[in-house]
Amino acid sequence: MDDKIKFEIEFSIHASPQLLYQYISTPSGLSEWFSDNVNSRGELFTFIWDDSEEKAKLLSKKTGERVKFRWLNDEEDNTSYFEIKIQVDEITKDVSLIITDFAEEDEVDEAKMLWDNQISSLKQVLGSA
Repeated sequence: MDDKIKFEIEFSIHASPQLLYQYISTPSGLSEWFSDNVNSRGELFTFIWDDSEEKAKLLSKKTGERVKFRWLNDEEDNTSYFEIKIQVDEITKDVSLIITDFAEEDEVDEAKMLWDNQISSLKQVLGSA
């Protein structure tokens, strides 16, 4: 198995960090933009799209700041995860989302496009598109 490549992308978002955190950390928030539906039992989140579902484990979270998940189908690959982090510029107070994710070398561009689409959905939900 090839090692996955870590990448980071940043999106500027016009929303309060508190509101944004609700959309990245709760099943109801995530189901508004990330997937069709999200269920959780403790640290186990189930993301549902059309006919498929993926399970992810919540690895860590820091209230108001970030969430970090690992897809359970990547269990043999303990290094890869995806993290959604809220960053606020101390001077301008601009809010950004920093996405850290991993993908196979030939799938990095595709993964970035997927995040681009997901974050566009989030911005529409927030009314900041």
